[in-house]
Amino acid sequence: MGDAPVDEDEPDAETDGGLRAYTVRLELVDEPGELLRALAPIADNGGNLLSIHHERGNITPRGHIPVEVDLECPPDRFDDVVGGLRDAGVNIIQAGAEHYGEEVNVVLVGHLVETDLSDTLSRIEDEADAAVLDLSLAAPDGTDGVASARARLAIDSGRSEEALTAIRSIGTDKELTVVEPLLGGDA
Repeated sequence: MGDAPVDEDEPDAETDGGLRAYTVRLELVDEPGELLRALAPIADNGGNLLSIHHERGNITPRGHIPVEVDLECPPDRFDDVVGGLRDAGVNIIQAGAEHYGEEVNVVLVGHLVETDLSDTLSRIEDEADAAVLDLSLAAPDGTDGVASARARLAIDSGRSEEALTAIRSIGTDKELTVVEPLLGGDA
């Protein structure tokens, strides 16, 4: 048996380091040292941190702090990373390879705080099957007034229209105006 010819321009697992990007969503107790305790198993099992999104002001229904960790590691080490987190007693909300291919920006306008912004974002992630990558909130009249939020979302390739349909439905339920991008046209 002979080896297949090697295309020098084609990266493979040996030459590109075999690294893949993953996102892990954790739920941490708001106590000193918890974030460090959660990050150690990632490094100990061959993971390299890319980014950490940690919002102390955002509380999960169980009263914990949600933390999103982007990391890279060889695919055969990812299960070890997840196992290390579990062995360390870290509550994992979601763990898996990043499967998102498109980014979409939407603007939500209305009584965002009164209608529970955290719930709105959770519903967008669940019902639109999108990941909230970034959020900017403007509330010029305070938390009781009309506010606007720009959300940058990651959506599976080819699912933008489905996701926007779900977001429109959430907006209708919460009496929010959804300003969305034009899809499929030239700018």
